Amino acid sequence: MAQDTHRMSRVEMDHIDSRLFAKSLLSMGQTMSTANVIMQLANPAIGYGVAHSTVESGRLDLHPIKRGRTTASYLAVAAMGSADDRRRFRQAVNRQHAQVHSVDDSPVEYNAMDPRLQLWVAACLYLGWEDIYERVRGPLRGAQREEFYQQGKVCGTTLQMPAELWPVDRDAFETYWNEQTANLHIDDEIREFLLGIANFGYAPRWVQKRYGPVKYRRTIGYLPEPFRAAMRVEWSADDQQWFDDYVDKLVKRERRKPLWLAQLIFRLFLWDTRVRNRLGIPLV
Repeated sequence: MAQDTHRMSRVEMDHIDSRLFAKSLLSMGQTMSTANVIMQLANPAIGYGVAHSTVESGRLDLHPIKRGRTTASYLAVAAMGSADDRRRFRQAVNRQHAQVHSVDDSPVEYNAMDPRLQLWVAACLYLGWEDIYERVRGPLRGAQREEFYQQGKVCGTTLQMPAELWPVDRDAFETYWNEQTANLHIDDEIREFLLGIANFGYAPRWVQKRYGPVKYRRTIGYLPEPFRAAMRVEWSADDQQWFDDYVDKLVKRERRKPLWLAQLIFRLFLWDTRVRNRLGIPLV
């Protein structure tokens, strides 16, 4: 596909039609959220940016419920929201991201406003939701695959990523993804930080004990192999069989639900952001 040389304005990006992509936001997607966080933070600039962030109100390890709400709300706004929803949420996130940047003694240089870092985050989000959609609805092919992909750029354009930075088509995205994951490296500090998230390390002890093992196992199950290798985690044939059975049950349950019910949690998050906007309550 030839690349479109038209540079989309901010208004045009906020008006991107994402109705097909929005159908991927299903309730079972919550089970892959931690794996997606690990994928995003595998980029050293993002990993250190999150692990060393001084914006305590947005840290997952300190405020997991608030951070979870913010992330789910962002997805709901990006995929299901109006242009006004997207504009308002971006402005709120900008105020937080502007405070997240490296300092002189940081291990790596990072800036949360960097569009190329946001491209990586958007790519991880996109791939995660494409995976959920295909597990539940079946493989995306042909024109539908391309339409779904093009709409998925809202994962980045709802922030600072210009539309032109999104790989031109789904095949180009595959090339970008393979290049980015070919030499993944997660150092010990970030690995321990991510394992803590995977094991519910930020939750009360009883939550870790009761839910941690399943959360960890499904998280590693959702990770593509290059990320498992970079995380230096073990994954056996028995683990894979457990994961396949676990996901199969989720998929069967999801297919029995009408779309409105499967998406209810995200609809509620979108409603919540609109109420917060009207009442002047912070979005993030």
